[in-house]
Amino acid sequence: MNIQPSDRLAKLGSAIFSEVAEWKREAAERGLDVIDLGIGSPDKPPAEPVRKALAEAALQESMYGYPTSEGSLPFRAAAAEWLHYRFGIDVDPHNEITALMGSQDGLGHLALAITNLGDLAIVPDPGYPIYSAGLAIAGVEPYPVPLREENHYLIDFDAIPVSVAQRAKFIVVNYPSNPLSAVADRSFYEQLISFAVKHDILIVHDAAYSELAFDGFKPMSILEIPGAKDVAIEFHSMSKSFNMAGCRLAYAIGHAPAIQALRALKSNLDYGVFLGAQHAGIEAFQQDMSNGGGAAAALYQSRRDKFVEAMREAGWPIAMPKATMFVWARIPEGWTSRQISQEICRDTGVVMIPGNAFGVEGEGYVRMALVHETDRLLEAARRIGAFFREKGIAVS
Repeated sequence: MNIQPSDRLAKLGSAIFSEVAEWKREAAERGLDVIDLGIGSPDKPPAEPVRKALAEAALQESMYGYPTSEGSLPFRAAAAEWLHYRFGIDVDPHNEITALMGSQDGLGHLALAITNLGDLAIVPDPGYPIYSAGLAIAGVEPYPVPLREENHYLIDFDAIPVSVAQRAKFIVVNYPSNPLSAVADRSFYEQLISFAVKHDILIVHDAAYSELAFDGFKPMSILEIPGAKDVAIEFHSMSKSFNMAGCRLAYAIGHAPAIQALRALKSNLDYGVFLGAQHAGIEAFQQDMSNGGGAAAALYQSRRDKFVEAMREAGWPIAMPKATMFVWARIPEGWTSRQISQEICRDTGVVMIPGNAFGVEGEGYVRMALVHETDRLLEAARRIGAFFREKGIAVS
């Protein structure tokens, strides 16, 4: 029997990520000290009370039955309480919240739950790869909408053809943005909701980085806009906000029919997140409300300030991101995103992701993740500066 990968697998993700992994392996084999700025995985653990809550839960015999796929009511109630504390919104934990095995779980499965074969959805370009991968799995046609620097990486709704808007089942937005680190204000969300209402489109807002914003900026939930629940579902993650990436815990909120459809699909696919992880998630919410939050954002802001300044001194005048754990940087003229990323990795051991891994519009940029201690980030900047001098590179 000759088993071959299905055709849909060829549409998932980007081959560039596999290439980057190979560049990293080759650099390590040559003896280079690799500094991996490629993957956005938090390098810090959850707060100690959260770890203790997880450890205590792991010793409880009651934690080892099958959890429900929609999440325990105590976890959903705690999420609802935190959402009210953080955004001032009221979400019904019974009908308007469902737990997820990481937000990627929900984003990857949503199209299967609410679309049919041959439907169309609008996705950002550049955008996180799961947006398009979820469509490929479901047999849904993507319409990539370009996000460009001159428009602050916001969607130009007037540029979306009416024929596309009339066909689209949903539109994916992501602010603060991975990979762009772009942010959106209330005016943008009001335009988005008007667009969705006009064309009967569900808004899918990926808010995984809502707690990683800098300089006093506080990202909002789209559900703060009156009437948003009628047209929007929003995804929140415990991974970045509370350094719980390995716990695989997230949740979706908002439009009840979409939440119920996602629950129905997941009830046929999995039995939910380990109850011990949910117990730790409840503690994370409580700690954040008690302590005022902001610890993760403060850490990344400090790293951002020092890394960006070091990169500028090294000869790469990159923009100061307003949010997330990423730096989105325009590359020098005469290079492709893939070429400069590969050569920097080969010569210096510093790993970054070519921008076109996130879509056609990402060509001309690279993404770097601030997931190391400051001294390692400064070392990465030093090596990149040496690379620029050796190659005679000047960035305008």
